[in-house]
Formats: sequence, C-alpha cells, structure tokens
Amino acid sequence: MRSEAAAMPDSEKDQFLYPYRSFHGEETLPNLMFDANLQEFSQRVGMICALENGGKIAPQDAYREIKQLWHKLKASKESILGQGENS
Repeated sequence: MRSEAAAMPDSEKDQFLYPYRSFHGEETLPNLMFDANLQEFSQRVGMICALENGGKIAPQDAYREIKQLWHKLKASKESILGQGENS
C-alpha cells in the first residue's frame, strides 16, 4: 500500500512541505529578503515542533534548536533591515 506522500509529485510535495504565502507590505528588496527568512524560520520551527511532539527529539533539543534559529533570524533582521531593536 502506497502512502499519499509517495504518490504525490515532487512539486506538490514541495508546496505541502514548504508553503509560500504572498508578501503584504512595501515591496523593497530588504523587506522581501527578510520575509523569506521569516517564512523559513516559521517552517523550521513547525518541523521541530512536530518532531518533538512525535517523540523524535527531546524537548530540550527542540528548545535549543529553536533558540538558535531565533538568534539567526534576529541577526538577519539587523543585517538586512538595519534595525537593532530589542524585540
């Protein structure tokens, strides 16, 4: 018996695993770049949470990975948008 994922073409798998929403805001290159980083952060956090909920990784490991991703996102915001806010 084949799973639905196995029967799905690669493009549909990519759309399912990596959904993309349209950008809402001022369409400048820095804004679009940061939006792409933000979407990647969101997707990765979702996958990490799913792995933790499924018992595949420990909660401490999930926390550590999400914290690292957060620091990378924050650094990208400061680099791309030039904002050093404490948020």
